[in-house]
Amino acid sequence: MKAVSHYLGGEWASGSQMKLLAGPLLILFVMAMLILPLPPIALDLFFTFNIALAVMVLLVSMFTQKPLDFAAFPAVLLFTTLLRLSLNVASTRVILMEGHQGGDSAGKVIEAFGQFLVGGNFAVGLVVFLILIVINFMVITKGAGRIAEVGARFMLDAMPGKQMAIDADLNAGLIGEEDARKRRAEVAQEADFYGSMDGASKFVRGDAMAGLVIMVVNIIGGLLIGMLQHGMGFGDAARTYTLMTIGDGLVAQIPALVISTAAGVTVSRVSTDKGEDVGQQMLSQLFTNPQVMILAAVVMGLLGMVPGMPNFVFLFFTALLGGLAWALIRRTKHQEEEEAMAASESPPPAEAPEASWDDVQLVDTLGLEVGHRLIPLVDQRQEGELLSRIKGVRKKFAQEVGFLPPVVHIRDNLELGPSTYVITLKGAEIGRAEAFPGKWLAIDPGQVTGELAGTATTDPAFGLPAVWIEASQREHAQVYGYTVVDASTVVATHLNHLMHRHAGEILGRSEVQKLLDRLGEEQKSLVEEVVPKQVSLTAFQRLLQNLLEEEVSIRDLRTILDTLAEHAGQQSDVGELTAQVRIGLGRSIVQQWFGAEPEIRVIGLEAQLEQVLMQAMSGNGALEPGLADTLMTQAEQALARQETSGEAPVLVVQHSLRPVLARFLRRRLRHLAVLSQAEIPDDRTLRVTQLVGGR
Repeated sequence: MKAVSHYLGGEWASGSQMKLLAGPLLILFVMAMLILPLPPIALDLFFTFNIALAVMVLLVSMFTQKPLDFAAFPAVLLFTTLLRLSLNVASTRVILMEGHQGGDSAGKVIEAFGQFLVGGNFAVGLVVFLILIVINFMVITKGAGRIAEVGARFMLDAMPGKQMAIDADLNAGLIGEEDARKRRAEVAQEADFYGSMDGASKFVRGDAMAGLVIMVVNIIGGLLIGMLQHGMGFGDAARTYTLMTIGDGLVAQIPALVISTAAGVTVSRVSTDKGEDVGQQMLSQLFTNPQVMILAAVVMGLLGMVPGMPNFVFLFFTALLGGLAWALIRRTKHQEEEEAMAASESPPPAEAPEASWDDVQLVDTLGLEVGHRLIPLVDQRQEGELLSRIKGVRKKFAQEVGFLPPVVHIRDNLELGPSTYVITLKGAEIGRAEAFPGKWLAIDPGQVTGELAGTATTDPAFGLPAVWIEASQREHAQVYGYTVVDASTVVATHLNHLMHRHAGEILGRSEVQKLLDRLGEEQKSLVEEVVPKQVSLTAFQRLLQNLLEEEVSIRDLRTILDTLAEHAGQQSDVGELTAQVRIGLGRSIVQQWFGAEPEIRVIGLEAQLEQVLMQAMSGNGALEPGLADTLMTQAEQALARQETSGEAPVLVVQHSLRPVLARFLRRRLRHLAVLSQAEIPDDRTLRVTQLVGGR
């Protein structure tokens, strides 16, 4: 076994070394052909290898499903061009030195291309060669180069938008770090590929020009050498050297034309979700509509009945197209009949069973109802992307908020619009919007540079203006600065946003007990000391819900229980205990809004207004209607100024005012966070940038 393993390891190593040496060996061969004279048999071998290599490159480009599957194509283009040019130099040397002998003095391949393909007529060969040059240079190479240039420009312009979309999916929990890293690498590879293709397409164009110059030099040089050095007549020299030069040009330009075609196929490919290569795309899109076949058959039939036209050929294609249309119609009808039979073969109605407790359906904590057009997004058999995205949303929610939300139960609802979905919490609707599979939602973050044609709407999660666009407009939207996401991402992001907003309602007794059991594995004595000895499970659940209602994470359950162990014996009111717990969690709360910045810029209360509120709180604990309206209006104005300056929407007040103001302002300003001065850590510098009640 050791010997076998050693042998396999050595064989693998030698194979890897051969791959590493492939590039340097090819360069050495090219250099050798440029410097050393080659015998005719070597020219035959290398010209044949050049033709085989060109055919292989074309076939690989035809069978790849996306450009990155052939990422080595720009390098292959460079090496094949160098190989053809070095062969031209080697063959030119042989033709000018040995061409006076005629026949196969430059090899059988050049003789065959000069004699057989053009019938030994150098005028015909010259015309064919020039036509190949024009086709390669003016049509294929120029078109492929233009496509590569535009593709590289659009790819580079779209890179920021694609990176933003990846970051948005990562932040929403729809993808993980590894997937994000792979997507970023793919975007970078696409940019590198199209940039390389833009430059590599110039190789083929230069090769075509070089072939034309080499032909002229060979003909003139051959005439001079044949007449002056070997005493040949003008006619003999012209026939001999021109035919050999034409054969040399044809044997080089035909592989060049094949390589140019491969370059055009690679850069003009449009990737589809079906994973089809070029041939499959052409067949599936050209020969699927029987109406097209019928109309084409009618046109060919009319042309075939015109006197003087080749009637048989036109009528033959009329019959062929008509037969294809008839076969397509029959196949479509057969499929419809099979579907109708499958639908009609329903089982006979069974006797209605008696009602039982199984008929009682409990309300799902979280639910998602979809219209019939959205069913493919949630159908596991159709590989619906929304299912995996919802799993990612639940995982990200658990990591950020601190508890695992219940499973989202998904069902179709025929009473909804075909593209409508509804998100429910404990049977009640909390969100409704529309999504369109196959289209993309272009969200305006506020700094777009152009307008898009599509269905105007708003982002269901954050209320930003947006447009539903076709897939063909996706790259243009990213260039304009839109954030572009697909239908599955729209639904998943909306669900994630609503889960965070209603996290307090989602948290139930079972989730609280599982949290305690999880912490009890490491801190059993702490859990037993606090719950239920000092705080009942119900009160503890209410406290956690209070934190979640203001979007405070409950991941640090140990700190929460430590704070309760310290204060629960002195205070039994859940609201007061929540305030003490917030002080204990102050560092993480401030970190959530301001990161690691030493100076935090916040909104504050104007001193006179703060005094009025303190007096109102010390009285009956309620705000007068006039004071409440004034406070709400001034808070909205201060929040708008704070957000305009790019600062966090955080209001800091005295500890005694925080619970009342937070509850009051949350009615209309849900995204405004109200913090107590006691929650700010000592190592943070507090700076008031806006005042509620000030100017």
